[in-house]
Amino acid sequence: MISIISLFAVFLAIFLFGMTSMRTGLYHLSENKLQGWLLAVTDKPWKGMLVGAGITAIIQSSSAVMVITIGLVAAGYLSFYQSIGVMLGTNIGTTITAELITFNIDSYIVPLLIVGVLLMISKKKVIFSIGTTLFGLGCLFVAMNGFEKLAFPLSVIPAVQSFILEANETVLFGAFIGTVLTAIIQSSTATIGISMSFLTNDILTIQTGIAIMLGANIGTCVTAILACIGSIKEAKLVAFAHVWLNVIGVLAFLPLINGMSAIVMNLASSPEVQLAHASLIFNVLCSVIALPLVKPFAKFVTKLHT
Repeated sequence: MISIISLFAVFLAIFLFGMTSMRTGLYHLSENKLQGWLLAVTDKPWKGMLVGAGITAIIQSSSAVMVITIGLVAAGYLSFYQSIGVMLGTNIGTTITAELITFNIDSYIVPLLIVGVLLMISKKKVIFSIGTTLFGLGCLFVAMNGFEKLAFPLSVIPAVQSFILEANETVLFGAFIGTVLTAIIQSSTATIGISMSFLTNDILTIQTGIAIMLGANIGTCVTAILACIGSIKEAKLVAFAHVWLNVIGVLAFLPLINGMSAIVMNLASSPEVQLAHASLIFNVLCSVIALPLVKPFAKFVTKLHT
């Protein structure tokens, strides 16, 4: 049992390292223009949403974009109102990685890692950044293969088994697991990746996988809360808004899990692809529905937390 849990921890570390590596490479490829893009076109919420989605898709981290946004609000470059559009976009952009890790590229994993390492030797920034991105991507697929192989051995451990049984019975418990796990490991994508491995082995139902994914959206708010500690009032409002946006969205969609399950099961036959599509549908719908309500939502958060 200890060896299985240890191996799982190793693969989780590889996944998180791969995410960090890919994020770093993509960030440097953007030549640090991210803050400039945020400042240039956030005068309207829909523009902020598009920019937030684009930047998050580029650097593959909604948490990183939220930290940047909070920093800009704290420095007085962005208003709280402007930040909400960006926030809506980050929730869309972060779904790209979940879709990416569902591709079957097993035969390309080793070449990805080798090419990545070779390019990382270069002293040229662009080549090094491409190498870092490719190496990180390779690490993600190594970790996903590891998760899939360990899913069944993990599921027969009594403590894990009881959690899985409870999660399969109660969607609220599944959402709770997603929230706590994401808050601990600070990566909603890793939580979704782990869920995919259990889905592939028929250990979790698609309904439970979606519930865990919904909880992961709440758990990812922890980074924004930590980033606003000691900041000005408006920066704290950004973090609170992020929490409220995700909590309200999750509460609204929890009763609709069966309907969402039916939709994604018609869209794809593979359970992990179904979960990736569910994440995309949830985040896009939440952001699109919330977009016309940005002004009253901003007033609600301001009134509640001042």
